[in-house]
Amino acid sequence: MPGLDGLIVLLIFLALGFILISVLFSFIPIGLWISALAAGVRVGILNLVGMRFRRVPPAKIVIPLIKATKAGLDVEIDKLEAHYLAGGNVDRVVNALIAAQRAEISLTFERAAAIDLAGRNVLEAVQMTVNPKVIETPVVAAVAKDGIEVKAKARVTVRVNIDRLVGGAGEETVIARVGEGIVTTVGSAGNHKEVLENPDSISQTVLNKGLDAGTAFEILSIDIADVDVGRNIGAKLRSDTAEADKRIAQAKAEERRAMAVAFEQEMTAKVAEMRAKVVEAEAEVPRAMAQALREGKMGVMDYYNMKNILADTEMRQAISRISREETHEESEKR
Repeated sequence: MPGLDGLIVLLIFLALGFILISVLFSFIPIGLWISALAAGVRVGILNLVGMRFRRVPPAKIVIPLIKATKAGLDVEIDKLEAHYLAGGNVDRVVNALIAAQRAEISLTFERAAAIDLAGRNVLEAVQMTVNPKVIETPVVAAVAKDGIEVKAKARVTVRVNIDRLVGGAGEETVIARVGEGIVTTVGSAGNHKEVLENPDSISQTVLNKGLDAGTAFEILSIDIADVDVGRNIGAKLRSDTAEADKRIAQAKAEERRAMAVAFEQEMTAKVAEMRAKVVEAEAEVPRAMAQALREGKMGVMDYYNMKNILADTEMRQAISRISREETHEESEKR
């Protein structure tokens, strides 16, 4: 049937046309273009198509441009697109510019884009400029001159310095410098009671050191949140020193004792050697006497006379020893 065939062909053409129009509208953001025109932002269709070819989502450029235009900011679309292609967050930069304008903070698009590309949150920086942030340091332990440990915790109120945000040090540097200032102040105190009585001296001393130099922040105030007394470090050091001295003295005494024992053993060995030689020499006496008797160099009477002399000598030594013992006993009785 020719009528049915014509209807089928018409339906096919309608379907193809619908698909073509859908693809065209999906590639060309007509709705976004109409929204921009309604907001008073002039964006060409070809420019939006060019964004598609450059793989830039048009919504990520046009919507922030609409916000900037409505806020009274003069921002070029090419700069927004270039910032996106550089890896920046266009929406956050525009929001930061709007917030800075409302707070009457001097911030250009180039500066905001540089801060964003540097890895900083430019919107948070603007908010911190208006509403300062409180940074709480960990507990810092320091020792006064009297040896008492003092533990302090500080709260640092900082405000972002937009001009130093690129290349300036972060919160970690501020915390480290404040901790160093606390240690220096407590360490220079003559007594830990001075710190406990006037903790404001710590904050004043630290604040006067200009710790925000080279950082991305401006320190507004340093408040000591808590001060506590820790250990007696001086007494512990003295105790450790005394213990170390005692161990050194014990080691030296042990060394002297070992040397004395070694010397005694050496002397004992020498005495034993000498006694052995004496015994060996005494063993030669009977042999020599026997040899003398055999050769006739000494008679029997000479031998007996010598034995009598030895016995008399031993008797005299025994009597002398008994006399000395009796004299000693009498002296003890007196």
